[in-house]
Amino acid sequence: MVGLGPRRQPSRKGSMADVPDDLLEQIRYLERIFTVDQAKLKEVTKHFIKELEKGLSVEGGSIPMNPTWVMGFPDGYETGSYLALDMGGTNLRVCEIILLEEKGEFDIIQSKYRMPDELKTGESEELWEYIADCIQQFIEYHHEVEDLEKLDKIPLGFTFSFPATQTYIDNGVLQRWTKGFDISGVEGKDVAPLFEAAIAKRKLPIRLSALINDTTGTLIASAYTDDTMKIGCIFGTGCNAAYMENCGSVPKIASYNLPPDMPIAINCEYGAFDNEHYVLPRTPYDIVIDEDSPRPGQQAFEKMIAGLYLGELFRLVLVDLHDNKSCKVFQGQDISKLRKAYTLDSSFLSMIEEDPFENLSETGDLFRRELGITTNKPELELCRRLAELIGTRAARLSACGVAAICTKKNIKSCHVGADGSVFNKYPHFKARGAVALREILDWEKGQKDPISILAAEDGSGVGAALIAALTIKRVKEGNLAGIRNVEGMI
Repeated sequence: MVGLGPRRQPSRKGSMADVPDDLLEQIRYLERIFTVDQAKLKEVTKHFIKELEKGLSVEGGSIPMNPTWVMGFPDGYETGSYLALDMGGTNLRVCEIILLEEKGEFDIIQSKYRMPDELKTGESEELWEYIADCIQQFIEYHHEVEDLEKLDKIPLGFTFSFPATQTYIDNGVLQRWTKGFDISGVEGKDVAPLFEAAIAKRKLPIRLSALINDTTGTLIASAYTDDTMKIGCIFGTGCNAAYMENCGSVPKIASYNLPPDMPIAINCEYGAFDNEHYVLPRTPYDIVIDEDSPRPGQQAFEKMIAGLYLGELFRLVLVDLHDNKSCKVFQGQDISKLRKAYTLDSSFLSMIEEDPFENLSETGDLFRRELGITTNKPELELCRRLAELIGTRAARLSACGVAAICTKKNIKSCHVGADGSVFNKYPHFKARGAVALREILDWEKGQKDPISILAAEDGSGVGAALIAALTIKRVKEGNLAGIRNVEGMI
């Protein structure tokens, strides 16, 4: 198999000799449908570039390519104290970031607060009241003052990790709730005034300077400590990227009459790449995942590479093989737990790929413990190979988005900052993605990779604070593009 990235030891490969012909045939079939060769990677990347361009156009396309109104990189010498608020699906995080005099240096103080489940489906006012209460607790604890009104107003960057449309850097109209939230009366509204009203009610010394996406924060935070960083990516429950574009290359903001060479960060939201199904090599199992999802026909790219779906792909294949009368998988076993949709996540595959033992005993224990299934050695070999195939395909396809941005921008050498559970925790994901990038961009053998994907800085904390700092700096310089509340900014 060409281009599959790191392989297992030859000794384990030899154990395939013990696998019956019916399972070997299924393994070969799975290898055919899940393997993405170099030619396909290049085809996907070529189409990706066209879709990036289309998203920037007036007409738009499946990839939104949202302008973020972050107008440039930090120079590393930003200073001052800033708050950062990170609202995710499980926790609310409040940080105070002190940007120091030394280039790229900062201190961070942070507290996490559990997001109560009842708030996720409650009333809008209750949500914002809770957030304001957490911020008040944080400030009172860390600043040790009785009268908060005596404090100077602290600029805040708000990482709002939900799909939002921004006409200004300090606003965001919620497109739709995700992550289990379903609060009525907020979708279609600007969340900034709702947040600001709760802050004002408590007379907290805060001014909202920027509302950001976590991918944009990853880009800016990584660039703060590494000036060769040009792209920020998230490979976790979902997938996304952000990069810096020239305003003159974004036709849909031409009416703002901005200088054509002025930079603006673009939040790609490219999980929606190829919703039309032109080039992505979907298997029958990918089609089932899409059709059974809450939003069929959307997020096509994400459904093939993101952590939310890797375990489900694995599960669908195993159920299909069990029910397939031409091969014998889990015979006589009760697979009722395996039949439950989304009962497995990407960590299940991670544990299989990390099993260090020749007899795959840890994988066997995993199946017994989690699914109540007793496996034999050939079945374990099949499961191991399937996990490798799904994990490798995800890593290789993830490289296409990075390669497309680099090709479009004619970036020959840079660092890419990546965050997310799949990038940070899934075995071999980084190495497999690097191999794919090399194949797509035709680097010479023996050449050091000119474009490297590295672990990112804290985008939703440090990145949010930096973007607040950059926005205030812009106001002072008179560059007011995409800023709603200019008077309240400084």
